[in-house]
Amino acid sequence: MLARTVGPDAKEPGSLTEPRMFNLMFDTYTGAIRSEDNKAYLRPETAQGIFINFKNVVDTSRVKVPFGIAQVGKAFRNEVTPRNFIFRSREFEQMEMEWFCHPEDARKWYKFWQAERKRWWESIGLTSDNLIMREHDKDELSHYAKEGAGTADVEYRYPFTAPGFGELEGVAHRSNFDLSQHEKHSRTKLQYFDNTRGELAKNGQPKGEHYLPDVIEPAAGLTRGVLALLCEAYTRDESRPSPEILKLHPRLAPIKAAVFPLVNKDGMPEVAEKLHAELQQRFGRSGFIETDAKQSIGKRYARMDEAGCPWCFTVDGDSLTDQTVTARDRDSGEQHRVALDAVAGFLGEKLGL
Repeated sequence: MLARTVGPDAKEPGSLTEPRMFNLMFDTYTGAIRSEDNKAYLRPETAQGIFINFKNVVDTSRVKVPFGIAQVGKAFRNEVTPRNFIFRSREFEQMEMEWFCHPEDARKWYKFWQAERKRWWESIGLTSDNLIMREHDKDELSHYAKEGAGTADVEYRYPFTAPGFGELEGVAHRSNFDLSQHEKHSRTKLQYFDNTRGELAKNGQPKGEHYLPDVIEPAAGLTRGVLALLCEAYTRDESRPSPEILKLHPRLAPIKAAVFPLVNKDGMPEVAEKLHAELQQRFGRSGFIETDAKQSIGKRYARMDEAGCPWCFTVDGDSLTDQTVTARDRDSGEQHRVALDAVAGFLGEKLGL
């Protein structure tokens, strides 16, 4: 049959090979002996570890449905064509949450997490028209997707997908598929007992109800998220001497602020050093507080713009007389004076810290 088949973009029959085995999971062997009994697989997602620990969490933490278990970790997929920087790779970071809820409430929570996850991405910088929420078509649904619920994707318009979009995060209604499968193969009861539900007893209190919770799963590519944020933040402003700016959200900027002496003399370095120490003590756990006395002030500003630093504070000649410094905004390039003893409060307000 294949010998008579013309493959895509081929001119002659017989260009297709015989079907060959392909597995998206990486396999390996545990222990010293290489045999099929010792075969294992690198995890293609982080979710199943959460389902395995569902019973332990319920029994030890005394949590009540609805509740979520979240984790971040590495996943591995044997991609045929890794491409587009870190958008698709064979080793990547995933962040997932399994939200356990009563089946009657699952649709409500499914809609809630769709809105909440899109809002979260917007809150850290993806605020443009490049971000959408797309409901899957029926032919796209996973095998575990519950009838009438489905899956939705938070999608971002990456430069290499434009004008289309690429997946950033999925929000899926997994029903009770995973818990039922683990219950079946482990022969362990995983049903949750809810003492707030069920028929009322003679004393007017609910008798309780046993059920397998449905699961809503927001699952995001952390690696893809970093790429999306970098794509969104990268900006060119040709009106500036150094046009490249990284407009990272202040919460994510690795360098929170920079303190510069205008020149490396006349007492300015000493004032800058004191201000740097004050800001470092207050904000050092949130990110770097940079200081630099080399080259022109314009070049120092440009370096911080390219690194995504949202605010620079410059100690100049006036600082020694009126106790103020120049505060410079990365995004607009605007400058204004701030009292030296008010800089920490000003920066805290701007960073939301």
